[in-house]
Amino acid sequence: MSSHFYSPVVDQLVPYVAGEQPKLDKLVKLNTNENPYPPSPRVVAAITQAAQQGLQLYPDPESSALRQVIAAHLGLAEQHVFLGNGSDEVLAHAFFAFFQQGLPLLMPDVSYSFYKVYCGLYGITAKTVPLADDLSLNVSDYAVAPSQSVAGVVIANPNAPTGMGLPLADIERLLDMHPQCVVLVDEAYVDFGGESAVGLIARYPNLLVVHTLSKSRSLAGLRIGYACGQTHLIDALTRVKNSFNSYPLDRLAIAGGVAAFEDKAYFEQTRQQVMGSREGLVLALEDMGFVVLPSQANFVFARHPVHDAAGLAAGLRARGVLVRHFKLPRIDQYLRISVGTPEQCDALVQALSSLL
Repeated sequence: MSSHFYSPVVDQLVPYVAGEQPKLDKLVKLNTNENPYPPSPRVVAAITQAAQQGLQLYPDPESSALRQVIAAHLGLAEQHVFLGNGSDEVLAHAFFAFFQQGLPLLMPDVSYSFYKVYCGLYGITAKTVPLADDLSLNVSDYAVAPSQSVAGVVIANPNAPTGMGLPLADIERLLDMHPQCVVLVDEAYVDFGGESAVGLIARYPNLLVVHTLSKSRSLAGLRIGYACGQTHLIDALTRVKNSFNSYPLDRLAIAGGVAAFEDKAYFEQTRQQVMGSREGLVLALEDMGFVVLPSQANFVFARHPVHDAAGLAAGLRARGVLVRHFKLPRIDQYLRISVGTPEQCDALVQALSSLL
């Protein structure tokens, strides 16, 4: 159909491209950073029970039961937690609420590519700050002259796709540099070894921390994300939500999310398994000559000094193993490899060995 029906902004959009979700069976799927382990059995039981009662009714528009559980887990009050359909929706609301000021938004040049998509959608100017040569983030690079103003700062910590994390001291420096605007810290992978900034919320009115249940709680298919911040930030997000979709989480998601937080033992067990597999995978890759960046996430970012990354990704796919390759400047020779089960990691290593 002709694009002359489009509004001008839609015609110029460059949408986000998600990782491949193949329909083929028996693939070793290490390309989209999903948790290799299923959710807690208590999650499945809670969803089953919720499906048997009340689906003819709208869900609680405030998702209060889940907000209360998350707040208790983090040591916050309920009014400091905002919920949405996955952290991507939460991020979209945050970009709309805080960064449409006609000023540049600071973000790393190598980071989650959805940030630039939101900028295109909302007419925000993205000002990228280059990572160092080793792809680490230097907070000092985010300082601006007193005569300059910015709309805000967005970083992922640990960063994606590098997996590298910042200590809390660096996050505090960033907050102190920009007291007049929101600093959004996207902590999608923080449970795999990073340091969360949630404990700084009481001291910093400009801090918004975003989390997801897709990674460490094995609920990528359920779509639950949340933001934490002082009340004025949560109120702004709620105003946007209620102008867009006043019932963001359905009854099944609320029930499953509550159960996921209540089963603390299962969460701890599976995240430790992922971190253990990550360390073993790093050693195996280094033994094959790969350079692997230090990771605090459920994936590793690796390059081989001799073999082309695109060729390796294609060769792995032909052997039934999917990894993510980004055809982007500075990182086109890296592979992002999600940490799988020990068996999946072994399959990856065997496939790589045959290629090398």
